[in-house]
Amino acid sequence: MTDRLVIFDTTLRDGEQAPGIALTPDEKVAIAHQLARLRVDVLEAGFAASSAGDFEAVSRIAAGVKGPVIASLARAHPEDIDRAYDALKTADHFRIHVFMSTSPIHMEKMLRMTPAEVMKASIEGVRRARTYTDDVEFSPQDATRSDPDFMITVCRAAVEAGASTINIPDTVGFATPTDFVPLLARVFQEVKGGRDDVVISVHCHNDLGLAVANSLSSIAAGARQIEGAINGIGERAGNTSIEEVVMAIKTRQDVFGVDLGVDTTQLYDTSRLVSRLTGYPVQYNKAVVGRNAFAHESGIHQHGVLRDKETYEIIDAASVGQRAAQMVLGKHSGRAGFTDALEKMGIVLEDDAFARAFDRFKQLADRKVQIGEDEVRAIVEDQTGEPLEKVHLVSLHVAGGNEVTPTATVRVIKDGVEQVFSGQGDGMIHATYAALRLAFGHDAKLLDYRVVPVTSGADAMAEVNVVVRIGERTYAGHSVNTDVVEGSAEAFANALNKAG
Repeated sequence: MTDRLVIFDTTLRDGEQAPGIALTPDEKVAIAHQLARLRVDVLEAGFAASSAGDFEAVSRIAAGVKGPVIASLARAHPEDIDRAYDALKTADHFRIHVFMSTSPIHMEKMLRMTPAEVMKASIEGVRRARTYTDDVEFSPQDATRSDPDFMITVCRAAVEAGASTINIPDTVGFATPTDFVPLLARVFQEVKGGRDDVVISVHCHNDLGLAVANSLSSIAAGARQIEGAINGIGERAGNTSIEEVVMAIKTRQDVFGVDLGVDTTQLYDTSRLVSRLTGYPVQYNKAVVGRNAFAHESGIHQHGVLRDKETYEIIDAASVGQRAAQMVLGKHSGRAGFTDALEKMGIVLEDDAFARAFDRFKQLADRKVQIGEDEVRAIVEDQTGEPLEKVHLVSLHVAGGNEVTPTATVRVIKDGVEQVFSGQGDGMIHATYAALRLAFGHDAKLLDYRVVPVTSGADAMAEVNVVVRIGERTYAGHSVNTDVVEGSAEAFANALNKAG
């Protein structure tokens, strides 16, 4: 290990921009605390000037999350930069991340600015940010489709204006390692030069599936900061996957030779938290954090792994927070068995949280022959959040089918009183949501609905994720259940309760 690579996490900024993700400030703070446990170096908490909600989230993260440098994105506009500072100023260490497009298509079609105007705005933006902090990052947006000479000239001017990190974004995932490495080498030589106070960074998107490859290739060209998101979430096809970059470097030190401060044992838990709160599932074969990342079905593979796991596994599952052994629980298991299972998984629950999780476990165990570790994790995650306050869903009954219009009846506790509401729809879930809209008194529009299996088999558990819009705001909800209709009702109620 020769020197240090900075891990810049943008899950809460670029990651949250993925279609359908609508994190509340509370959810963003929860993820931020987990990212701090993961020990990322820089945590981009949001785009403070973009909305009141983002400003609140950045402010709360700046004030309450310790460890990482807290950053906020800002256009090269005075009001954006001032807003970023206002949100960040309570942090122990903070960074203002200024960006300005430098590609011909962005300047002409989007900004309607000349190259000279872009240069002037970039310099003024960095200078203004520099009045608030010594830690200023500058990004020439769409750098890989920019004229290299112009882009490098702007970056040099940004350094002279006070930027200490120059980030080269492959904004639309256009680059390949073959052309990205020479471009980075030019930036390293012509922008950083012999200066020790300037770091070259990369931010790669995955439109061609090359984000991780481009990011890792940049290390050899002198980049010492890599930006990405947990699970690779983000605009369009997403960002560089933090977990994949980290474990590639950890596993192939002979190739990359850089040091990292990340606690890799937190990768799996971080991935699951981000997936649960965003509603974005992790594909089964996802590297490092996927369900099948350390699973073996082939007889030949099983035989080899039983003799020595290194025959087919190049990463120790425990080093990323994954577990090789699956425990089994069933309907005959009691509190002692459930407690033992949680202890083996390293989960400690307070009395009330344990009671909720155990009750849920018993309900599901009656429907299933066995409950595995993944299902126990899902139960715990689903039952240990903030309890519902405004309206509590007690029961659901759905009737109808064929030529009879489906009708759903929900029994809820609202304002301390048990009440019943009914609704009709084109199907069971449609009718259920109609009844819940009446129960909550919200005219909620369903924007996104996903059912993701947690386990396989006829009695599989599924995670239901929904995103709803009420007025101008969006709310995400989730539930885990063996019954998709019940789970859909619980997820919808979870989202509506967030609206208050």
